[in-house]
Amino acid sequence: MPQDQQRLPGRLTAPSPGWTTRADVVIVGSGIAGLTAALRLRKEVGKVLVVTKDVLAAGSTQWAQGGIAAALGDGDTPEEHELDTLVAGAGACDLDSVRILVNEGPEAVRELIALGTNFDHTADGELSLTREGGHHRDRIAHAGGDATGAEIQRALIAAVQAAPDIEVIQHALAVDLLLGEDSSGATGVAGLTLHVIGEGERDGVGAVLCRAVVLASGGFGQVFSQTTNPAVSTGDGMALALRAGATVRDLEFVQFHPTVMYLGPDSRGQQPLISEAVRGEGAFLVDDDGNRFMQGVHELADLAPRDVVAKAIMKRMLDTGRPHMWLDARHLGAEFWERRFPTILATARSHGVDPVVDLIPVAPACHYVSGGVHTDLDGRSDLPGLYASGEVACSGVHGANRLASNSLLDGLVFSRRIAKVLPGELGEWREPSADERAPGLIAGAARKELQETMTSRAGVLRSAAGLTAGADVLAGLAGRAATAVDQESWETSNLLTIATALTMTARLRQETRGSHWREDFAERDDDLYAGHFDVRMADGAVAAEFVPSPQTDPSVGPVAGVVAP
Repeated sequence: MPQDQQRLPGRLTAPSPGWTTRADVVIVGSGIAGLTAALRLRKEVGKVLVVTKDVLAAGSTQWAQGGIAAALGDGDTPEEHELDTLVAGAGACDLDSVRILVNEGPEAVRELIALGTNFDHTADGELSLTREGGHHRDRIAHAGGDATGAEIQRALIAAVQAAPDIEVIQHALAVDLLLGEDSSGATGVAGLTLHVIGEGERDGVGAVLCRAVVLASGGFGQVFSQTTNPAVSTGDGMALALRAGATVRDLEFVQFHPTVMYLGPDSRGQQPLISEAVRGEGAFLVDDDGNRFMQGVHELADLAPRDVVAKAIMKRMLDTGRPHMWLDARHLGAEFWERRFPTILATARSHGVDPVVDLIPVAPACHYVSGGVHTDLDGRSDLPGLYASGEVACSGVHGANRLASNSLLDGLVFSRRIAKVLPGELGEWREPSADERAPGLIAGAARKELQETMTSRAGVLRSAAGLTAGADVLAGLAGRAATAVDQESWETSNLLTIATALTMTARLRQETRGSHWREDFAERDDDLYAGHFDVRMADGAVAAEFVPSPQTDPSVGPVAGVVAP
């Protein structure tokens, strides 16, 4: 194959900006990470602009069912939350990041409550807490039974709408970062280009000049055929960061949620999630013969960490030739279902399954990426002026497998930390430099083949042969140039950029660790692979570098300052 067909776009082909505006800080994304940053920065940095690809409520936050984890209950401690997080992360967590998460988490959740978030409470007025996979304590705060994300999103949107000093542009796709030099000659963020579906002055492609960008744009679930992620999750933030020269870390650690409702072999796109909290309340997995196959697999059985449960389901599916397993929650009863999980109950019934009387067909599907734009403990990337928080970022808190309900807490805590440091280091305005990166665009029609390739070759179960075959398909798709400049092609180009980087690091990591499962390298190898694969992009090509780091799983070896379980 000609070498030029394997090159990815160095920047996305787009019309020249037809309008320009300015803001001191631009926040890309309107979930818990983006809106938290906006609310805390608005009085500190001048003009704050939030841009979101759809409406304010359309991101992944609103779909979070289970809740938000923090050591808020009697007898629970940040140290216990830390231990569960490290064990779930399979040796790839950053210990300092985890300690920040668990120690700052309780205060951050209390501030959400003060903001107006209505979490569920017990009959005696205490915060209602439940348990999910990998947790040894009840520490998951929830709202509306199984509508936690929607309630948090509601409270944050209300606060933003009550803050006239926060400007919002909806239906705005972030296309690419603009780069420029400061007075010292250092290259950094000078702004970004947007495509806005709107009317009047801000319609089509425009430029926002700014002094800093906070990426809070979520993950890339649409890389795969089946995902719990909404349609907007096309990896735009990670891809534009890569094209601008920022480092992306740990992309191979994609978490496949074990209990996603199986809708049939031809179902595509966003699939219904059956929250881990259902198992936390007593549901259990069975095969076609009614066997509870998680018994004896892990000490927590059906509440084992997600990678353990997903692998156990896949193994039983492969052994039996069945396309799914079953979740049995019939014993919870109608009243409990209607009170605790009304959203899941209604969704399942809409697909012809009544969990009160029926087994629920479940199979793993893409849910969350633990990797992303590499940041330090305060959300800084290695590109001056670019910060990141939430699923788009990799601060090291999740390691190789995110602990259940740590995702909302991650976006909340690290956006608060960004807001503490960014005002004091906001740089001078940079004039955008001439962009020498080679433009390009992948045909939107390539998306279906890309997704099916990633699901079959780089999904739950991976191998050298499958990943190599997948990489060849992706290289061919890189040569399928778009004939029209539109959002479908921009998003597909972003998906291909991420898929190429993910497949590269998954091939290089020749071991099984956390959510990365290699059937040809079935064991974890801390001697060779304790560390991270960092990906950078230049001249349309991605390259990976291994960065060793100490393993941080106290269940398999000593970790300084951590007591083994």
